[in-house]
Amino acid sequence: MNALRPYHLLILLACVLLTACMTVGPDYVPPELEVPAVWQRVDPAAHPVTHAAGTEALSHWWQGLNDPLLSALVDEALQAAPDLRNAQARLRESRARRAVAASDRYPSVTASGTARRSRSSEETGSGDTRSLYSAGFDATWELDVFGGVRRGVEAADADLAASVENLHDARVSLAAETALNYVEVRALQTRLGIARDNLASQSETLQITLWRYQAGLVGLQDVEQARTNLEQTRSQIPSLEISLAEAEHRLDILLGYPPGTLHGRLADPAPLPAAPERIAVGIPADTLRQRPDVRVAERKLAAETARVGVAEAARYPAFKISGSIGVEALELSALGNRGAATASLLAGITAPVFSAGRLRNQVRIQNAVREQALVAYEQAVLTALQEVENALVAIARNDERTRALASAVASAENAAELARQNYSAGLIDFQSVLNTERTVLSVSDNLANTRADGLLALIRLYKALGGGWSPPGNSPEDGKDIP
Repeated sequence: MNALRPYHLLILLACVLLTACMTVGPDYVPPELEVPAVWQRVDPAAHPVTHAAGTEALSHWWQGLNDPLLSALVDEALQAAPDLRNAQARLRESRARRAVAASDRYPSVTASGTARRSRSSEETGSGDTRSLYSAGFDATWELDVFGGVRRGVEAADADLAASVENLHDARVSLAAETALNYVEVRALQTRLGIARDNLASQSETLQITLWRYQAGLVGLQDVEQARTNLEQTRSQIPSLEISLAEAEHRLDILLGYPPGTLHGRLADPAPLPAAPERIAVGIPADTLRQRPDVRVAERKLAAETARVGVAEAARYPAFKISGSIGVEALELSALGNRGAATASLLAGITAPVFSAGRLRNQVRIQNAVREQALVAYEQAVLTALQEVENALVAIARNDERTRALASAVASAENAAELARQNYSAGLIDFQSVLNTERTVLSVSDNLANTRADGLLALIRLYKALGGGWSPPGNSPEDGKDIP
């Protein structure tokens, strides 16, 4: 074994020199995209906004809506909702795949042991019985001369970082979807309250009409029209109750509960959450750094760029070293003797000679995949900017619509009350009463919907800004503490 040591040193030196030679394929450089300096559709007159980047407030934006139940539901969702557990499982998978890729940088060592007993033929040999015992270690190592393994690890690192960002994106979506469904539940409860209030008012109108009919002041037509109006309003209530139950069930499933679990906590009607007086939207560049889906797309581009190097390295020669050390003896007790030692060392090289263009086209394929990832990243950036701009427009216009409808509701209620008084005094016909009552119901329902739409637009803005998580550092190992 001592005679092999100089060869060992020479081979190790050659390994170091070869593995430091080169890394084929393109080095990843993050693309630089032009983004606007400020948002184009911010309307401070409609809703006060600030460009300050409030990362901490954005990471728990739902707490700014001042609704304890909403905050509790979002926190529950972020603990163990199915979507979050799925993203956590994908992250664990990416970690394991990264470890597999990194293992290719090291030798593979196996241990073996054999015991054999044989007897030769007396006709062709001595007829003796022999025993042979051996034990040892075998090792193989493929040198990463052209950086194929290094590029593979680079791609795995990027995939792992993308999985971390996917988990963050799941948090962003989960918080937003929980709030959206909660607002829908409260909006439907408000609309149900409006319908029931109008039903009570129309019941009073029907009673007035019946009294006037019994007194001979109006005909039966007024009574039937009043009853028709009443029953039309009554017919809307079951439809709203169905929608409310469905919204509650969607919230149940989103949090991973059986349908009906949250009904007791949501049964008592409550007003819509209160929107904050000011909204911190930051600047477009902040949003692109904050949004996990944009970060996912960028990391996927990095991974596909590294895989170009993996495909390119396959076109170059491969260098492999294998060897073994062990002991071998005819008697089991002799395995510990100095003379029982065995050793072997082998170095080899293989190079692709003819593949009918397969390896070259693999590189072309990977370059095309990389280009697709670049386009996907550019689209993710544009989509992020679009979603923020759309939400800002929706918030501003819904504020205007809410103010107009609030004024309309007040006027419609006054008109309806005057119409009932004038009808009771015999100054107007019943059609005027019907028209004003229908207007009250319609405008009040529209106001409830618009107020809900304004909150939904605000929640979508928080989601578009990437709210719902806190950005970590820049290492691919960020998130290693995530289960």
